[in-house]
Amino acid sequence: MAIDFTLTEKQREIQLSARRFAETHLAPLTDRVDAEPDPLTGFRLTKGAYAEACRSGIAFSMLPAQYGGGGLSNVDFVIAAEEIQAVDPGFGTTVLVNGLGLMPVWYYGTEEQKKRFIGMATADTSGEFIVGYAASEPPGTPGGTANFDAPAIDGAGMHVTARLDGDEYVINGRKYWPCNVGGWDNLGANLNLVLVRTDPDVGGTAGLSAIMIERGTPGITYHSISTSAQRSAPNCEIIFDNARVPARNLIEGTRGNGDLVINRNFAWSGPVAGIGAVAVARTAYEDTLRWAKTYTAGGPKPIINYQYPGYVLGDVAAKIEAARYFCWKAAHYLDQHGYHGEMLGAMCKIHCTEMLFDCVYKCMQVVGVNSVDRKHRFDRYLREAALLPLYDAGNFGMQRRRVHGVMVDETFNPRAFMDDEPVDFTKGMEGIDTIPGPKTDQPPIPAPAAGEPAFVR
Repeated sequence: MAIDFTLTEKQREIQLSARRFAETHLAPLTDRVDAEPDPLTGFRLTKGAYAEACRSGIAFSMLPAQYGGGGLSNVDFVIAAEEIQAVDPGFGTTVLVNGLGLMPVWYYGTEEQKKRFIGMATADTSGEFIVGYAASEPPGTPGGTANFDAPAIDGAGMHVTARLDGDEYVINGRKYWPCNVGGWDNLGANLNLVLVRTDPDVGGTAGLSAIMIERGTPGITYHSISTSAQRSAPNCEIIFDNARVPARNLIEGTRGNGDLVINRNFAWSGPVAGIGAVAVARTAYEDTLRWAKTYTAGGPKPIINYQYPGYVLGDVAAKIEAARYFCWKAAHYLDQHGYHGEMLGAMCKIHCTEMLFDCVYKCMQVVGVNSVDRKHRFDRYLREAALLPLYDAGNFGMQRRRVHGVMVDETFNPRAFMDDEPVDFTKGMEGIDTIPGPKTDQPPIPAPAAGEPAFVR
């Protein structure tokens, strides 16, 4: 039959190879990284594992073989990502962001840009080459990445600007939350793909573009953000102060279409984030099952023999299986449709990451108060479960809005995914649910009065 969930021999080897890598190189590090209070120090603890990921081809496995990458299909990449993220989802994010930074070059770059930037990453032999992707910005009025496509003027949403000055762009502004961008020393990743407003006189989707910034560019500073989960994935604030970047580094096909880069990137990462949720849920479930098969709670036999633990864990197992196959479906859809799956990728990410929190907490209920003892790691699973719906384009901030924008369009076919038909994503599908910022001739929104809670307004 056409639908077959049996892994091929190649896929099975990909799975086992990723599992060996995670168990050998990541498992000994995870507790130390999670406990390290300084985020940059914690990230640097993974440097040896990352070097091995480079040597084994994992670090750039998602990139096309034509330009030196591993050439994995999306399905193959998701299979490998589950094994890595079952041990350390943060490290999985580090690898994922290499793709977020370079896949748009493959989609939208000139042949020269593809060879220069993708080839630079895949040909490096240092074991340290890392790529960042910078879209997210701090919230503002208006502002913040989630509202980047608000139909307002004067730069609503994204505020990082790139003004052309001769044969260079001069970049100013702040990014907040981007991953990998600081590199191993907070002096910059080797390459950073940055979403900028190349036409500062317009807001919303008009005038956004993607530009590649190389390590060593003056006028840029990086500051680590200390996060509650995924401690091995380095998040940063970036400050651009008249940073000058060659105009030829603007990824040509993204000129004025940076909004589509954002949506396509998060479509690609949707099943990878989804499989990360499957991976964490799987680890929590397996830990709980071992507990239930040995812990008696003072009774005559292990608690797995009683109805409540058995039924709850059965439900958890079913949710994990269903979510895994949703990720495979979404990845396969991307493979079939030119790496476009803006709606399905968002649906997959939402469904799987919100499944995770329920599964982890149900596992904790089975283990009981002992799950609060940090030696059992359930606190870590819970923190990861709380993070996943919020990162990689928040489920409410961006993902559900993408689904809504496609669904409301008159051309949308509700059976398209069932029938494996393409669903085009257009600029007309953006902007739904956004609130326009103030026009240039309107006064700014006043700050709350002294003593008045900000949320009242």
